[in-house]
Amino acid sequence: MNPTLALFCKVVDNYGDIGICWRLARQLVREHGIAVTLWVDDLKSFERICPQVSPDAPAQEVEGVAIYHWRDQEGTWFPEDVADIVIEFFAVDIPPGYVTAMAQRQSKPVWLNLEGLTAEEWVEGCHTLPSMHPRLPLTKHFFFPGFTARTGGLLREALLLEERDRYRGDPAAVSTFLGKVGLTAAEQAACKVSLFCYPHGPVAGLFDAWRQGGSPVACLVPEGVARDEVRAFLGADPVAGAVHTQGMLTVRVLPFVPQPDYDRLLWACDVNIVRGEDSFVRAQWANRPFIWHIYPQDENLHHKKLRAFISRYCNGEAGPQFEALERFTLAFNGVEENTDWQGLWQSLSGSIDQLACRSANWQNAMLENGDLASNLLTFARSLR
Repeated sequence: MNPTLALFCKVVDNYGDIGICWRLARQLVREHGIAVTLWVDDLKSFERICPQVSPDAPAQEVEGVAIYHWRDQEGTWFPEDVADIVIEFFAVDIPPGYVTAMAQRQSKPVWLNLEGLTAEEWVEGCHTLPSMHPRLPLTKHFFFPGFTARTGGLLREALLLEERDRYRGDPAAVSTFLGKVGLTAAEQAACKVSLFCYPHGPVAGLFDAWRQGGSPVACLVPEGVARDEVRAFLGADPVAGAVHTQGMLTVRVLPFVPQPDYDRLLWACDVNIVRGEDSFVRAQWANRPFIWHIYPQDENLHHKKLRAFISRYCNGEAGPQFEALERFTLAFNGVEENTDWQGLWQSLSGSIDQLACRSANWQNAMLENGDLASNLLTFARSLR
């Protein structure tokens, strides 16, 4: 009999947290037959990436996942309410009543803290480490996603790459999809860049470089992203469907789309600028050059994480393509002061083919680590 699983998610980074939890929940149901209950505190953000979700429903079921609105820390649970595997995403505090019920179960649940993704080396030493509860007979284990065999790996559905390759091999399907989100034939023929960044991204400078560039660029921006810079470029409200062309640059505002369509967008673009963790991982499976806009942290701790990833991704290899990727990434994240966006883009766009090759090699290396959902279940079963 398959175990039951409860996943607790608090939305901090708008769509990143729930994006990861929703992918994980669906995969556990579809591919492993696990009965998953997903507790989420912000159903409105959830609805934007999954339109089937009702933001007003206290309880509902979508795609086989039981979804509950996590309103507060109050409530009473009984041992029979507790799942066999309990996951707190990003060290959220599970309601005390639920934890008490966990301790009252005769067979204690497996309790995991699913942590954030980082390429730093210390993760390997902390992955799967136990932590005893100070008062109750419970043990929590840390579980880290990551880029090596000594971590939990990356989220990846079993058929993801097959679906991607089938889609890419069908130009009519790609054109139909791009047309569905509004792209004209000229925009489809241009260098297509998806832009999903945080508000502090240096978008205005990049727009200016593209506008004055030597070849057409179609920048595709989800509604609400880089709102001020997009509004300034459009000269109008950046609502879904808004589009404007200046010089060589066309900026088009896209509606928020469900996760499967976001994957198709990443697969169809020539370069993807992604943020946080969820879109960052999806960009790696897209097999296209990508720029990571990392979530900012106090005391610039994210700079160290960013450099750790660049170092691991480039794998010590030298070449103008790696230099272009590193310089553009560090500048976009403000790690290095460089406002020569024309030069940065010229170097990056001139390396697209070489960076695509590196992306394919990186993907093959990540495949060797297995996928996060399977690794997580294997570890949980080892504890039961």
